[in-house]
Amino acid sequence: MTEPLDLLARLRHRANGVAPDIDGLVASAIAQADTAGLVDIAWTTTDTPIGPLTLTATPRGVLRIGFGTEEGVLDDLASTVSPRVLHLPARLDALRRQLDEYFAGRRHDFDLPLDRRLSRGYRGRVLEALASDVHYGETVTYKYLAERTGNPRAYRAVGTAMATNPIPIVVPCHRVLNTGGALGRYGGGIERKAWLLRLEGARLLD
Repeated sequence: MTEPLDLLARLRHRANGVAPDIDGLVASAIAQADTAGLVDIAWTTTDTPIGPLTLTATPRGVLRIGFGTEEGVLDDLASTVSPRVLHLPARLDALRRQLDEYFAGRRHDFDLPLDRRLSRGYRGRVLEALASDVHYGETVTYKYLAERTGNPRAYRAVGTAMATNPIPIVVPCHRVLNTGGALGRYGGGIERKAWLLRLEGARLLD
């Protein structure tokens, strides 16, 4: 079978500056690849109040949300999950819509299937506990999650799980703080973490 990205490259090479409608050919190739089941990871980008986000999903569900544009995120997924990656915005429509509602203050919970393959083992258990236990506007500590997952002294491992969370916002690692209420680390930067907590009405230290 021809890989989707190879097919697009061939079409562009074949056009080589001549008259054909290259955009139409590319759109047709993408549709054919999608219909034939040749796409493992769909991606798109979306603008938000905290900057652009790169959204990716597999047939299992949301795979990764990256801060910023797609460069780097897609290369990483191509090497770790599958090289069969294509820009298919329609597959991310539900995620984009729910994110828009969240940023507008109209949504407090996400209702989406998730592909959790990028967070396995103890990190995966911690993120699942976070998603099920910590609700909109609430905050907990790294220590709390360590205790909740049966490893009271593993708060550093919990911190690593939060820092490497592949599905931020939907899996709300921004709600986890240091003991005493300091923000702690965040993959998208402390400013974004504080912004998300304020959106949810969480109380922050001055």
